[in-house]
Amino acid sequence: MSAPRHTASEDIHSILIGTSFIAVGIALLKAAGLVTGGIAGLALTLSYATGWQVGLLFFALNIPFYELARRTMGWTFTLKTLATNALLAGFTAALPLWLELDRVDPLFAALFGGTIIGMGVLALARHGSSVGGIGVLATYMHERRGVNAGRVQIAADVLIIASAFSVIDWSKLALSLLSAAALSLVIIVNHRPGRYTGY
Repeated sequence: MSAPRHTASEDIHSILIGTSFIAVGIALLKAAGLVTGGIAGLALTLSYATGWQVGLLFFALNIPFYELARRTMGWTFTLKTLATNALLAGFTAALPLWLELDRVDPLFAALFGGTIIGMGVLALARHGSSVGGIGVLATYMHERRGVNAGRVQIAADVLIIASAFSVIDWSKLALSLLSAAALSLVIIVNHRPGRYTGY
């Protein structure tokens, strides 16, 4: 017997939790001068290079992926992802009003920041949403092809983090790879075909 589907209120709650986790994780990485994989990594890299706000860059970089999401995952997934990215942009912009990070150990930021972002991404995936970008491709491969979403993410993350070499030094680049590994490990361990049937 299949498990009951999530209710709308459960979806909303998990999207709020997921986006807030991701916003805090991004804040930790930014405070330590690190990047990570996915569109978040690209947004952080561009933020360091331009001084622009991470959340707005994140939202803008995701725009091309909404059509891919619509074609591959349907309107419900796409609208949830669009709402998720709007919330994430808002949380990322507002977070400095609520949380000031004067000093963050880079190793802690890499491990905990990557892990909490992974938990946020997991909460979204379990409720039929994503943060767009590589997550759309990873979720599609998981849902339609049975390919582990975390492994898809890792392959893309290595390329994205390597692109940050012009704005961060090698030690921070290595810690950024550790951050991406921590993020992906959460997905690999917890988001497998047949493991979770609540949606």
